[in-house]
Amino acid sequence: MVNSCATDIFANADSKGNLQPPKTTNDKIVADNGELFLERWNACAREALIRSPLASASMCGAHSHHPADDITSWRDNDAFGDDEEDEESNAGTTVRAATRPQASADHTADRSAATTSDDETFEPTDRAHGPVDATGLKERPELAHYLQNDSSILTLAVGDRYIYAGTQDGEIVVWSLASFELVLRIQAHTRAVLCLFLSADGQLLFSSAGDAIVNAWCPVNLKRLYHIYSTYDVGDVFSVAYSRQFDTVYLGAQNTSIQWCSLKDSASRPRPNLEHHPDRRNHRFFDSVQHGGTSTPRPQPLRTTVSDGEILEMDKAHMMHYAHYGYIYCMLLVKGATRLVDSDEDVLISGGGDGTIKIWRLAHDNQGIKELACLGQDDAESVLSMAVDGSFLYSSKLDGIIELWDLDTKQKLRVIKAHRGDVMTLQMAWGYLWSAGSTGFARKYSTVQYGKYQSSSSFSQKYHCVNRWKAHEGRILASAVTTYNGQQLYITGANDNSVSIWNITGCTTESYGKNEVPENQLIKSLQEFVSFKTVSSRPDNAEDCRRGATFLRTLFKKHGAQTEMLNTDNRQNPVVYAKFRGNPETSAHRKNILFYGHYDVVPADNKQGNWIVDPFQMKGVNGYLYGRGVSDNKGPIMAALYGVVDLVHEKTLESDITFLIEGEEESGSRGFKEAVRRHKTLIGDIDYIILANSYWLDDEVPCLTYGLRGVLHATVKVDSNHPDVHSGVDGSFMMDEPLFDLTAILAKLKGLHNRIQIPGFYDKILPLTTTEEARYNDICDVLIRRNPELGPPETLKASLMARWREPNLTIHRYKVSGPDGSLVSSHASAAISFRLVPNQEVDDVVKSLNAFLSDAFSQLDTHNRLSITIDNQADAWLGDPENEIFQTLEEAIMDVWGPIGDTRRSSVPGPKPRQLKSPLTPNMSPSLKPTPATSNTLTNGSDHTSLAATPLDVSLPDTMLSPIAIDGTNDNKSRGRKPLYIREGGSIPSIRFLEKEFGAPAAHLPCGQASDSAHLDNERLRVSNLYKSREIFRKVFKELPRK
Repeated sequence: MVNSCATDIFANADSKGNLQPPKTTNDKIVADNGELFLERWNACAREALIRSPLASASMCGAHSHHPADDITSWRDNDAFGDDEEDEESNAGTTVRAATRPQASADHTADRSAATTSDDETFEPTDRAHGPVDATGLKERPELAHYLQNDSSILTLAVGDRYIYAGTQDGEIVVWSLASFELVLRIQAHTRAVLCLFLSADGQLLFSSAGDAIVNAWCPVNLKRLYHIYSTYDVGDVFSVAYSRQFDTVYLGAQNTSIQWCSLKDSASRPRPNLEHHPDRRNHRFFDSVQHGGTSTPRPQPLRTTVSDGEILEMDKAHMMHYAHYGYIYCMLLVKGATRLVDSDEDVLISGGGDGTIKIWRLAHDNQGIKELACLGQDDAESVLSMAVDGSFLYSSKLDGIIELWDLDTKQKLRVIKAHRGDVMTLQMAWGYLWSAGSTGFARKYSTVQYGKYQSSSSFSQKYHCVNRWKAHEGRILASAVTTYNGQQLYITGANDNSVSIWNITGCTTESYGKNEVPENQLIKSLQEFVSFKTVSSRPDNAEDCRRGATFLRTLFKKHGAQTEMLNTDNRQNPVVYAKFRGNPETSAHRKNILFYGHYDVVPADNKQGNWIVDPFQMKGVNGYLYGRGVSDNKGPIMAALYGVVDLVHEKTLESDITFLIEGEEESGSRGFKEAVRRHKTLIGDIDYIILANSYWLDDEVPCLTYGLRGVLHATVKVDSNHPDVHSGVDGSFMMDEPLFDLTAILAKLKGLHNRIQIPGFYDKILPLTTTEEARYNDICDVLIRRNPELGPPETLKASLMARWREPNLTIHRYKVSGPDGSLVSSHASAAISFRLVPNQEVDDVVKSLNAFLSDAFSQLDTHNRLSITIDNQADAWLGDPENEIFQTLEEAIMDVWGPIGDTRRSSVPGPKPRQLKSPLTPNMSPSLKPTPATSNTLTNGSDHTSLAATPLDVSLPDTMLSPIAIDGTNDNKSRGRKPLYIREGGSIPSIRFLEKEFGAPAAHLPCGQASDSAHLDNERLRVSNLYKSREIFRKVFKELPRK
């Protein structure tokens, strides 16, 4: 790919005002593999670029100035620990100058005679809170979420609800702050997006790029409103700013100029001459004429239609030539930061590749900008980023330098050696300075604090590194800060193609001593809950199961519930009981709702390395939460718990909510029935039962489950009177082999098309009613409209009915005695299961199975012995979708999820998905039977590599495009369609038991999606599903008692 910065080679001084190289003395550039490399911020990729000697000379001064006498002296134990030292010192080829000029006279504060070297150690101290343990420096803040992209993240902006990222590929990518889902991705420019600027009022998002274009977008739907370009060959536009006060856009460019364009009365301007558009101009390099007078035609750029938005051509007079003697890398628009202008007047501050910072007075119309002050010297120490705190300005430079300036006195107060690599981005927030650099490390510094952040510390006290951590594997090129739902977020983007969202709530002076907000508690509680390896099938995890149960009980108690541990027989995992009591005023007639769940999980071995995270360390990636049990069933338990907590805080809980959370569901609910019966008086009368232990039919449409198949697990064994013998030495036709006998009788269980051959097995299956068939038709209509590849409706319908309302038999595995080899085993057994449907009684099936297999075995005339063991069983369940509990759930789902369009996708393919090799000669099945629909086909290819997405419907009017918050506070949101009423092929042993025991109806709310991979590698739950399930539970627990 040709880099747009190739024009640097021609950045010589000329009459058009292009870059003039600053004077340097005795410059020395390190060569690597015979090419000249320069470590610096790059216009496009921000990587080390090959430069011409002239272009390199223009930057080498950036490393030639090391004002040792002016660098703040720190004592900071392990601030540059071995981890950072190794990575930062190897960040890239460095440029050094043979001589170091004397320190500038304007360095007036904190002079130190000691030289800060690469080996110097520091002692971290938090000015406001005393000394910090050096080991704390290596502790990262909480990584709230991790977002992946296909290319480098070069710039970031953040609004009230969205994160915006500009990429190397010229795209603007938008993620939701509420759910971290991908909202929108557009091709904004033909070259790398170098700067994003969100106006202070949040009404305009500006982007600039290597294609010399500035675009202005609607921040909600990214509809382009303005398309701005200069008639000059400005090169890359590194920085952009917008003043609402003057209604003017300012851009800083590669050709050292600052230009401006007023958006006022833009419609009345003369029509622009598109022949001056950068796409149509000749390029001095790419369109240059070769020997003989010919040139190679280049293809037209693939730009989105210029007709989108208003096209504005900058007036040639609206340009400040040579604003800096270097590229203008960064600009800030501030108010009240300096006494040089009125406190209510916008001021523009620019930082250039020449090492200077300039303050500009702004004016209306053609008066342009006027330089008020110039900070620093023209020493080519490029200013890469700036941040303002009151009248103080922080500027970052190459080689790890951060400078502090007083904008009132125009004096440099400090020079801080902050990183080993270049400091690429700065943010000032919550009384701290946040810096990040080319080594992938981020740092937090104490500062002089203002207002609510002000401490008793004096100004003369030194700045200190309070924390530092490895934030990315690549160079951190951009950062942003925001507060969302009470959470303080520090956001970083890097050339490792990722964005990291760091939750620093509690790490700043503003949040010390404050309680966590409930939204944050939900995620943190789930994260801790997942960390317990509550695997009920493994004795080695028995202690973890107990700890998980104790954690859950403690959490319930913390939020006001009455709790007990209900012990089970045979020392199985206990049942956690918790009861939230409703408003005392309603005690005479209030209802009691029972929520059932389980805290145990299936094993999650990661020996093959298939998990993308540690299965017991929950992580947020691309809008999903990954971890064992996050979907089955710990996430739904937390959603239900915090749905009750919301009502308790609102003082609107009118019913009693009882939780029964068992620890043996994945092992057949051992001991659960007995424990419930023993403590039935404690549990009390139950009016309704709710559980949330399954998933949607696909990844798009919310569902309600009203039926589950039952299950019968059995082990069929055949034993011989002989020991294990060698098949060659002792094997003959007179030897009855247990494995062969077992295979023979099991083969008789199924016939053509997998029909079970037990007499009368299908006789009691309930007939299909007209109402139920209408539900199947609705399901097929919705699924096929979204994904026509699912096939003809009748085929899909037959497939779903076979899964949900037809029984089935499965042989899971065989087991034989003896070692591997040519043996006749003395013992053979098979684990089988029947999935049963409503009206099939488990006891009747057991009797029929015993009789059928015994009869088949007797016909073999064998000396071997047959035995059948019933391992566990569960009744099928069929609810009533017309009762009040299902209707209440339906209304809550429609309110919370809102409209769901036919083209809505909840997930999109992730970056660089794995390419599966297809066989060269696929094997064709001779059967003409239709292929059944499975969870994999219904998810439309979504898997653990996909990104959670919530695209906006750009066809709606702009007034309807405001984002829908997770908490459901958007007044414009309309109700959605009814959820799909589905049945499940799986089984939950306890649901029918609870209905019978308490005489109460049950309903099943699936919280997760079909692609959640429960029981599989990379189990996950979408963040928005977790929050919306919480809201649904809140509504149901509030409204159901009123029915």
